[in-house]
Amino acid sequence: MQPVLTVAEMQRVDARAQAETPLEELVARAGTAVAVAALDLLGGAYGRRVVVIAGKGNNGADGRVAAGLLARRGARVTVVGPGEAGVIGADGPPVDLVIDAAFGTGFRGTYDAPRVAAGVPVLAVDIPSGVAGDTGAAGGAVLPATATVTFAARKPGLVQGDGVRLAGEVTVADIGLPLGDAWIALVEDADLADRLPPRDPGGNKWAAAVLVAAGSPGMTGAAALCAAAAYRAGSGMVRLGVPGGSLEDLPATEAVGVALPGDGWADVALEVAARCRAVVVGPGLGRAKGTGAQVRWLVARSACPVVVDADGLSVLGRLDARPLEASAPVVLTPHDGEFERLIGHPPGPDRVGAARHLARVSGAVALLKGPTTAVADPSGRVLLATAGTPALASAGTGDVLAGVIGAFLARGVPPLEAAALGAHVHGRAGALGHPSGLVAGDLPDLVARVLDGDGRHRTS
Repeated sequence: MQPVLTVAEMQRVDARAQAETPLEELVARAGTAVAVAALDLLGGAYGRRVVVIAGKGNNGADGRVAAGLLARRGARVTVVGPGEAGVIGADGPPVDLVIDAAFGTGFRGTYDAPRVAAGVPVLAVDIPSGVAGDTGAAGGAVLPATATVTFAARKPGLVQGDGVRLAGEVTVADIGLPLGDAWIALVEDADLADRLPPRDPGGNKWAAAVLVAAGSPGMTGAAALCAAAAYRAGSGMVRLGVPGGSLEDLPATEAVGVALPGDGWADVALEVAARCRAVVVGPGLGRAKGTGAQVRWLVARSACPVVVDADGLSVLGRLDARPLEASAPVVLTPHDGEFERLIGHPPGPDRVGAARHLARVSGAVALLKGPTTAVADPSGRVLLATAGTPALASAGTGDVLAGVIGAFLARGVPPLEAAALGAHVHGRAGALGHPSGLVAGDLPDLVARVLDGDGRHRTS
């Protein structure tokens, strides 16, 4: 997993480094990294025309060091201040590269960057100027970067909000800063091989069994998707119960049906869960009177981890007013609307902070869905998944994610990692499907392809 450091954490790293290494040396290293990235974009330096927008702080100092290095390699370099340039590359000789070193991650306020002629690549230093280092929110007319070279670790503003779109391809340069332990990390493909345990050669189907309590009479599609995903993500046995539904009405899947009564179904579900390793509750459950009480009872009494999704979240009520009671770890998987119902306000631009807030008030692992999915536990640890695709904005895809997380929990993955790895696999699976026209029913088989390797890492 790649570390991600907040602005405050990065400032502390810088302060520790400067206690042993002069600031001038650190700036020289950073500026050299910028020059190397610039050379990659330029394909060489001699005769190239480069404009460096350099501010007054350390970010600008990095840009000026890079400017000097490129000039010594034969580039024709012009250094301008943040407010001195008009439209770069519009008049006079063409410009081959703009280096944006106006402001860094600690910038506050609004910055309207100079415009750049069409087709001129832009290299941002640390973060595109005007993008908030922690939230990724753009303040003003920010200059979109072709690439960004950042130092020591990614910043939250590069992996969420407007920063994802504005940063281009991000490269992390090692300039010798001692990071220490990071509280935020970005999930990578290699983490699947490292953190998903292989199947036990001596195990049986119950070793990773999942109970899915989902659906309602006449509305069983979400339950079927969730159960299929749990199987494809490595569960050996899936028990499926639809509260108030008869066994004859259960969807045709490999899942073994469980008869759950319409009233008081949580007690029966708990009896079945006693032999399982994880429970998923909520997809398609409906919001009938008394459903919230049943979901809360199931969460409070389950001896194995519980994933609460979809309607299960909508019936819980405000968690800041009435926290969950739980006997085992719980994973909550809200989208923005469900988050607002749980907390009373939208998550806002800082999704890392929002996930942490929900985890703290609920005592559960909180997975906040989005283009960048933020997963937090009550201690404040956060894992980020950025593998998602717009194709996943389709009905039922969240039901698949809940099933994947349930299977990973059943396989023994700790809750925070199970949720984050589930989101990563879900995103990778979506990317393997149709860019237009992906439907949730495609995803379980695509999940299995991701876990089987599909050019990445075999995990079971």
